Amino acid sequence: MCLTNKILTLPNASRQHNSAQPFLQMETTVQVKTEPLDIPEDRGQPCVDTEGEEGEIEETGVDDGLPHQEAMARVNSTIAELIESDPLLKDLPGEVTLEEVNSAIAVEYGQAMVVDVMRADGEVLKIVVVQDASVLDLKHAIRRHVTLRQSRRGGTTLISWRYIWRSYWLYFDGQKLSDDRRTLKSYGIRNRDEIMFIHKLRKT
Repeated sequence: MCLTNKILTLPNASRQHNSAQPFLQMETTVQVKTEPLDIPEDRGQPCVDTEGEEGEIEETGVDDGLPHQEAMARVNSTIAELIESDPLLKDLPGEVTLEEVNSAIAVEYGQAMVVDVMRADGEVLKIVVVQDASVLDLKHAIRRHVTLRQSRRGGTTLISWRYIWRSYWLYFDGQKLSDDRRTLKSYGIRNRDEIMFIHKLRKT
């Protein structure tokens, strides 16, 4: 809709009383200029509310947030793709933990080593420990490894580690790792060496 220019004539509401002059009535001419109002066509776009040039407040009505579960699924999927494409981390499981990633990097840079621990049933556990780890550190690493693997498999069996260490020795090259405070290196254990679980003999 187009509006044209208009000229309005308004009466002056002021009155002056002067003994030497009669009452005067004046008219004031005001020119009002109007322009066409450009209203954009509604195309279903989100509403935008802007307040001034400073401190603008903008409301778009669009929610870019994702549900928590969907967002976490996308993050895990991206991490899995990155791990699979990385030659250093590709052997790690899909639901990898930060500790496992850090351990793999530490092994690559020589800050940690992998010890093959053979269980009594012949299964081999690949345990990562730092270079100056003690026997007690190795026991804790074995516990974390078994607990994490069990949770991934959906296992619910509770393991009594106190019973395990009362019933089994850790052996390397004919040596009993009987002192928890000694380092693995003091027993001559190096990267990729094999340690075995040996059942303790009952005292008679």
